[in-house]
Amino acid sequence: MTYKVKLEAFEGPLDLLLHLINRLEIDIYDIPMSELTSQYIEHLHAMRVLELDELSEYLVLAATLIEIKSKMLLPVHEGDVLDHHNDYEMEDDPRDELVARLIEYKKYKEAANSLKESAEDRSVHFTKLPEDLSDYGEIAVTESDEKMNVFDLIGAFQKMLERKKLRSPLSASILRSELSVSEKMDDIMTKLEKIGGKCPFESLFEDGDVNDLVVTFLSLLELMKRLDITVIQEGNFGQMIVFAGQEDI
Repeated sequence: MTYKVKLEAFEGPLDLLLHLINRLEIDIYDIPMSELTSQYIEHLHAMRVLELDELSEYLVLAATLIEIKSKMLLPVHEGDVLDHHNDYEMEDDPRDELVARLIEYKKYKEAANSLKESAEDRSVHFTKLPEDLSDYGEIAVTESDEKMNVFDLIGAFQKMLERKKLRSPLSASILRSELSVSEKMDDIMTKLEKIGGKCPFESLFEDGDVNDLVVTFLSLLELMKRLDITVIQEGNFGQMIVFAGQEDI
């Protein structure tokens, strides 16, 4: 029996592309297709190891990126440019459609985030008269801001796999009877308590086979979701540090 994973944090392939463009500080109107395609496919390798259910739609976009990259490698002959009767030769920059999709997606993503913030602000307002809640004790307010993007962690996971030379097999069966995410979560929290509440991201992946590494990664995601840990990066492309609890930036 395999352990199939579906994470709400993955909003789709265009979200991954926007993340990479921001991460690599790329001009969205002048995308270096070779570099972007390479980074995108590296993330897909890690997602294959994790057996994410949404992988198929990411593969479709990967094929599109490779097609655009191939078109940009084709030489343009002077005679072709002058021939206005050939539809292919009149074709615009092969990146134009992708850029248009990214800009449109970014616009709706920003609008959705704005609506989400408005909903969160409105959720703290009530239309009823105030009551005495002292009998219920003090109400603790927690911050839910993510310190690291999930795609950042997938990138770090992929680099760690490359260093450990565990690319094969890229798919792994995780037996529920042998590996438990909840038990691994307890192990991570115990380790953090013993070493002062923080440790490097990669130190949590020192032992085990591919199955163990995948369970460790999923456990970290679940702990982040529960606000039990915080993952902070020391500068752009720097080392990732895992903290117990909510660490202020």
